[in-house]
Amino acid sequence: MSDDGDHKLRVSKIRSGTVIDHVPGGQALNVLAILGIDGSKGEEISVGMNVPSDRFARKDIVKVEGRELSQDEVDVLSLIAPDATINIVRDYDVIEKHRVERPDVVEGVLSCPNAGCISTGDEPVSSTFEVFDDAVRCSYCGTIVREEIASLIDT
Repeated sequence: MSDDGDHKLRVSKIRSGTVIDHVPGGQALNVLAILGIDGSKGEEISVGMNVPSDRFARKDIVKVEGRELSQDEVDVLSLIAPDATINIVRDYDVIEKHRVERPDVVEGVLSCPNAGCISTGDEPVSSTFEVFDDAVRCSYCGTIVREEIASLIDT
């Protein structure tokens, strides 16, 4: 920032794609994992981590060129970034902006940490979790997870 109060753009604009803003500080890499982005496919991404925020002390921001998120991706994203804002950009203009909404249930996107759960065995059962404000609960065994939800995400 200069002395005259002008702000410096920390992450460049994208032509078209998705901007995920207001991600909790330190979660950008988990966002990339959810989206299956590891750089191996030549994706053009911009990431700002722990940047100053008016709404939070610090936030992350992820910009993905040439890709708009599916509702399933937004639902999973909401588990680790419940206050995130999704901006759809076309020709450098934001054409759609909305906050993520947590679904009541997510299916097939988390692995139950309980090794004895039917969803972790050889049975053809897809994991199902009820989603709460501060936790998720396995619908099969009742295991509740409050911390490290990102580590349970199937990518």
